[in-house]
Amino acid sequence: MKTFTYTEKKDTRSGFGAGLAELGRTNPNVVALCADLVGSLKMDKFIEENPERFFQVGIAEANMMGIAAGLTIGGKIPFTGTFANFSTGRVYDQIRQSIAYSGKNVKICASHAGLTLGEDGATHQILEDIGLMKMLPGMVVINPCDYNQTKAATLAIAEHNGPVYLRFGRPSVPIFTPADQKFEIGKAIKMTEGTDVTIVATGHLVWEALEASKALFEEGISAEVINIHTIKPLDEEAILKSVAKTGCVVTAEEHNYLGGLGESVSRVLTLNNPAPQEFVATNDTFGESGTPAQLMEKYGLNSAAIIKKSKAVIARK
Repeated sequence: MKTFTYTEKKDTRSGFGAGLAELGRTNPNVVALCADLVGSLKMDKFIEENPERFFQVGIAEANMMGIAAGLTIGGKIPFTGTFANFSTGRVYDQIRQSIAYSGKNVKICASHAGLTLGEDGATHQILEDIGLMKMLPGMVVINPCDYNQTKAATLAIAEHNGPVYLRFGRPSVPIFTPADQKFEIGKAIKMTEGTDVTIVATGHLVWEALEASKALFEEGISAEVINIHTIKPLDEEAILKSVAKTGCVVTAEEHNYLGGLGESVSRVLTLNNPAPQEFVATNDTFGESGTPAQLMEKYGLNSAAIIKKSKAVIARK
């Protein structure tokens, strides 16, 4: 089986920062806005090189979304930056009315998503953001898996005309995708071939899925791992083709099982090819304070949980 290794770990938010800095050098229409979290969003290099194209809005996230929408009218491509909780839940009305409804070309870039925000606790750990954003008509929802893919996604969304939600995180995670990759919005990536179970993963759970596939292989179970970096539009063809072969699927995400990737996959299967499915996700709960590793273990968002669910879903075939 194909295996993946890594030599370095890095936070995905730094991939966003690197991508934004590159856009600053290559696309004069790109501008950036931040709600008093420049360091956390790794926007420093863009600001250093393009001070006239940066707007520090302060702790006024709703105002930031309105300004971003207005900037698009003049042909600018605004990238907004703050924590995922403040990028969605705090400003949902402004996004719906000022950005999504009129199809404004705003890139909503959200760091510190999910449980792996860690010690800041439940008030900052949003686990509903994918559901909130994917329900908005016309909104693209992207959740890359490592530093390289986040950088590539940041570059790609500047070329897409329309609103985008780009979700990334705080912890250092393995870098295992190519540095020179071409990011295609809406195109899933098959990481490993398998015949017994399909594991559809997104974000930080892609690496955990690959680790699970190695352990399953040692037990004689062949797992096909698919990296769903774009949750909307979803690559339905890739999912259906894989599940037609394996006959069952496990979905894995750092998000509530209600409203996330898993439910999107369920809809596709129900309409086209019903098959057994198991969910690796939070179970309709808020988070709590702890290290990222502790929280992923407690809430069942790791390779051990994927292995367990894979065996359970195979047994249901």
